[in-house]
Amino acid sequence: MGAAMSQLSTAPSEERSQTVPGSLGGPRKPGTAGRVGWFLRELTGWLRWFWRQLTSMRVALMLLFLLSLGSIPGSLIPQTNVDAVKVDEFKQRHDVLAPLYEKLQLFDVYTSVWFSAIYILLFVSLIGCIVPRTWQFVGQLRAEPPRAPRRLDRMPVYTTWHTDAAPDEVLGAARTMLRGKRFRTHLRGDAVTSEKGYLREVGNLLFHIALIVLLLAFAAGQLWKSEGGKLVVQGDSFNNTLTQYDDFQSGTFFGSEDLDEFGFRLEDFTADYYEGAADAMTPKEYRADISYWTGGDGKEKKTAIRMNHPLEVGGSKVYLLAHGFAPVVSVKDGQGDIAYRGPVAFLPQDTNLTSSGVVKVTDYRDAQGNKDQLGFQGFFVPTFGGAESGSMFSQSPELDYPVLFLTAYHGDLGVNSGLPQSVYQLDTDNMKQFKAKDGGPLAKKILPGETMKLPNGAGSLKFEGIKQWANFQISHQVGNGWALGGALAAIAGLAGSLFIQRRRVWVRAMPGPDGRTVVEMAGLGRSESTRLPEELSDMAVSMQAEAPAVAEPSESAEGAGK
Repeated sequence: MGAAMSQLSTAPSEERSQTVPGSLGGPRKPGTAGRVGWFLRELTGWLRWFWRQLTSMRVALMLLFLLSLGSIPGSLIPQTNVDAVKVDEFKQRHDVLAPLYEKLQLFDVYTSVWFSAIYILLFVSLIGCIVPRTWQFVGQLRAEPPRAPRRLDRMPVYTTWHTDAAPDEVLGAARTMLRGKRFRTHLRGDAVTSEKGYLREVGNLLFHIALIVLLLAFAAGQLWKSEGGKLVVQGDSFNNTLTQYDDFQSGTFFGSEDLDEFGFRLEDFTADYYEGAADAMTPKEYRADISYWTGGDGKEKKTAIRMNHPLEVGGSKVYLLAHGFAPVVSVKDGQGDIAYRGPVAFLPQDTNLTSSGVVKVTDYRDAQGNKDQLGFQGFFVPTFGGAESGSMFSQSPELDYPVLFLTAYHGDLGVNSGLPQSVYQLDTDNMKQFKAKDGGPLAKKILPGETMKLPNGAGSLKFEGIKQWANFQISHQVGNGWALGGALAAIAGLAGSLFIQRRRVWVRAMPGPDGRTVVEMAGLGRSESTRLPEELSDMAVSMQAEAPAVAEPSESAEGAGK
């Protein structure tokens, strides 16, 4: 009984009850090395599982779908790097949505953390999917076509016949015929094994590689790009330096030293419009005639920039975006001195080029010789509707009856406050409007050559003439060629993976019981294909030219009895 009790005891055996040296005699706990080893094994297992999931086709498609969904807000919501003014206007109009969009980085979608995470995961997933498949495909190309099955009659497509040709002759004819149809062939025993359609996998790999090229081109285009705008008045020049731009955005890795060295001068601008009633005011052609040079001392060359026909200099393209008019004015102060003279660009407000603008005069003295500042704001119309209408809306975009309408202010323009200020807007908070003799605001319509006089000898403004201006966009974009090549390669790869069919064909020839050769031919498609039976039938007909079919013994006996 005691022996039985000892055998059934749950007390630890001598080996299990050994104590750690220095302990109080309790059982030994797992050591640190064991816990670390268990943790590393678990971590390795989880990492392997995560890698298998990430590199699966299902996850790659999910990431591609998420990337497409992530691009939707970038198309619907104004982006800071595209138009910061529209973003500010959106924030002013939407007090509730704007803070939420800002937290979600919806005003900077393509540089946001979540979009970058999807982008990088998709990139890693594609690479992890392509590399093993490429090595697997290389192994398939180096390997011989698979051995012929023992029972060819179990294949989806099968045919057989008897012939008087020897088995070696049949197999030789089969190899010649299959090679002529671009099959990879190999002779194994009494059968020829062949396979065709490897370009299907090539197309599949090409499609995935092209996606990687597109992703890289997109990343390069965002990181090494620059884009800026410049309004140039007729006769003025532009040099491609950072300080010359009206607005400028660039990628993370683009610096001012990467700007191409060139410049151009706007010599003339031509706008041609359709004359028909249905197409009235529709532009037929916008052309900016320029002189441009490359480098610091390059020779000037003449060319024209048209809509969708930019000037290409180095890695930069100069696009023509818009045009308008710049009235040339001269302003005299209260002392009779010229305080300002030059063209002032007015911005179009409609298709007929009804334009608004301001004239700011910072160096001005009034009739008593005191320093002050002047501001004029108003409208310019290239074709005035006439005194009967009384409205300052242009009747045509062509320069037929130009009129300038201005109101005048004096005071602090705010240009010395240190805050950024638009040259096309006038801040009248700290300014006073000049008054006419009747006590109303001073406002006047003037034609070219006419003068607007300020009251009490405060000075005058003369409308001297009109120049045109053109707005240009200077863009430096890398990766466009790679993106185009990747897109074309993706289309070609997708077409190959969809329309090329992978299939195998076996031809076996062996002596039959009657001494004749039994020929068996079978085919197997690696994917669904309705053309395989027709293709095998054509190959059988071609084979029978070298190994003609003869009647089987049973058929010959039946024919003799009749």
